[in-house]
Amino acid sequence: MPAAAGRAIRTLHSDADGAAVAALLGRSSARHAEVERAVAEIVGRVRRGGDRALLAFAKKFDDLDGAIEISRAEMRAAAAEVPAAVKRAIRLAAGNIRTVARKQIPRSWSVSPVPGLRITQRVTPLDRVGCYVPAGRYPLPSSLLMTSIPAVTAGVREVFAVCPRPDPTVMFAALEAGVTRLFRVGGAHAVAALAYGTGSIPRVDKIVGPGNAYVAAAKALVAADCAIDFFAGPSEIAVVSSNGVAEWIAADLIAQAEHDPDARAILFTPSTRLAAAVAAEIVRQLPATGPAAAALKNNGGIVVSRSLAESIALCQRLAPEHAVCDSDVVAARLTRAGTVFVGALSAQACGDYVTGSNHVLPTSGAAAARGGLSSADFVRVSSIQHIARRALDRIGPAAVALAEAEGLTGHAESVRVRLGSDPGQTRVRHGSDTGRSRVRPGSDQGQTRVGARSDRGQTRVRHGSDPKGRSR
Repeated sequence: MPAAAGRAIRTLHSDADGAAVAALLGRSSARHAEVERAVAEIVGRVRRGGDRALLAFAKKFDDLDGAIEISRAEMRAAAAEVPAAVKRAIRLAAGNIRTVARKQIPRSWSVSPVPGLRITQRVTPLDRVGCYVPAGRYPLPSSLLMTSIPAVTAGVREVFAVCPRPDPTVMFAALEAGVTRLFRVGGAHAVAALAYGTGSIPRVDKIVGPGNAYVAAAKALVAADCAIDFFAGPSEIAVVSSNGVAEWIAADLIAQAEHDPDARAILFTPSTRLAAAVAAEIVRQLPATGPAAAALKNNGGIVVSRSLAESIALCQRLAPEHAVCDSDVVAARLTRAGTVFVGALSAQACGDYVTGSNHVLPTSGAAAARGGLSSADFVRVSSIQHIARRALDRIGPAAVALAEAEGLTGHAESVRVRLGSDPGQTRVRHGSDTGRSRVRPGSDQGQTRVGARSDRGQTRVRHGSDPKGRSR
């Protein structure tokens, strides 16, 4: 039954607490009218006022005192202050992210479905992107690496990063990642500047990266005018385990809960013994300060299921940002998660920093449809089509038939007019079901003879002879 209010995390049973489990898995609306109104005002003012509005907001919200853009010299000077161990960690993480990102780039290819028809997939990088780097309680150099390195690896020519309070670790990470320009600005006003451009910050093709509720609302607002990665809500972790290490599972739940008071951390298990052990470990490990306690109490839970299969089904229903499980067999069934960690040693926090897999992941159920940010998010995948005569003669009649079935006569005629003729020819042959037809230039009287070949041969029809304008 639901745990007493004083406990660090509630324990629910799927058979007896169905309504409570449904509420735990459900999501309250991520939209907040007050936030959206404030963001709309900020975005509108930056869009209309450019740098003047941007700088005013940066001074108000970011405590900007000086230039909005950080020079390379300033970045190098700040980077010199970073401890050697942190530099090594950033370089290790950057190298692993690059290794993974190279594999993620879609490839160009060509295929010929029928002779004379060639379809090519063309992959080209975006021209300019903007990476949002949060700096709430602490600046996050890992987010800079995770957003900018896939873009640089994909071949994006200009990669901008915005951060309201970049510290030396963020500046070192920017140099290591190959960021083109770094701006000391954040919040909804930074998103607006990236989306619409100002005198200081040129407009970008796409904005990526996590942020607070104001950043998320701003990205959603500008998405009609500038591409974004996806809506990023509060962090989520779901552990599916029947025989895991209670101490480690509790540590994973707390680690994710410390991101945000709205973070969600849930254990699904068929084992009452493991459920009790994890609950006890959470009480023992829970820090006295920070948001983890509130997140676990309000949004966390341990769900004791009737079977491992039911635990998997509940996790699938949640479609969490992060999933953790005991084995590859279970991982194969967890298809609705941003990323899946397999085995007791696969600490989710390693994925946040150094495995090379991206930590910018879909939340609020979006993992049901896509995975995390990758280099594929920074390229355009388009198709190039070549149709030669022999291919047109083969596929054209089908295109005409389908267009006419849909009532799009202009579509049909645009194909029909090409059947039997090459560019620049005086005579144009119109195709029918059984062959080709011939159109002859008009006579001295301005008449045109149209020949439509039938099963029995060729028949000539004079247009304009029928008083109702019909051809026979």
